[in-house]
Amino acid sequence: MRVLGVDPGLTRCGVGVVEGVAGRPLTMRGVGVVRTPADAELGLRLVAIEQGIEQWLDEHEPEFVAVERVFSQHNVRTVMGTAQASAVAMLCAARRGIPVALHTPSEVKAAVTGSGRADKAQVGAMVTRLLRLDAPPRPADAADALALAICHIWRAPAQNRLQQAVAQNRLQQAVAQNRLQQAAAQNRLPQAAAQNQVQQAAAPHASKPASPHVSKGRTA
Repeated sequence: MRVLGVDPGLTRCGVGVVEGVAGRPLTMRGVGVVRTPADAELGLRLVAIEQGIEQWLDEHEPEFVAVERVFSQHNVRTVMGTAQASAVAMLCAARRGIPVALHTPSEVKAAVTGSGRADKAQVGAMVTRLLRLDAPPRPADAADALALAICHIWRAPAQNRLQQAVAQNRLQQAVAQNRLQQAAAQNRLPQAAAQNQVQQAAAPHASKPASPHVSKGRTA
């Protein structure tokens, strides 16, 4: 499995490609940062991020794209920029038909370090160890992108099993619902037949004309 991890950001958008399967040593295929100038127009910055991610998709041809899920922060301007960069990454992947997975920072930290409260230094150190690198990737955005890819590779089997279980449960519910509807329909048939017989039996009596009543008068 080859995964492109994207740590979204307007000024620095971390990207990293990791290949491997859960339970076996992983290999880094590439890591870097897509940068945009802070004083540039927003639209142009988003275009630059799109072009940068497209180059990574062309070069590495990942099977999945893992993007950090944006969560609420006190700095609204920062979270808006992160969300916009995240949307660009998802758009680039969706346009190529590449599945996109979103992982929260806590999920990534827990997957890589074992603690959802690990700091960036701990994440970088574990990424270096897991990928057998000489030194932690710099800047931290690049290390975070690799951590996202690692997280997805390790979590994907469990997520697939969960999705399959949910799909199987929905199928069973649909089959059960269909059987109930068929049983109800079969139960209505005898009722309708019995009601029809009652109506047919009552029909001759309803259509028979009533006998005229003749009153006899008294003779004086």
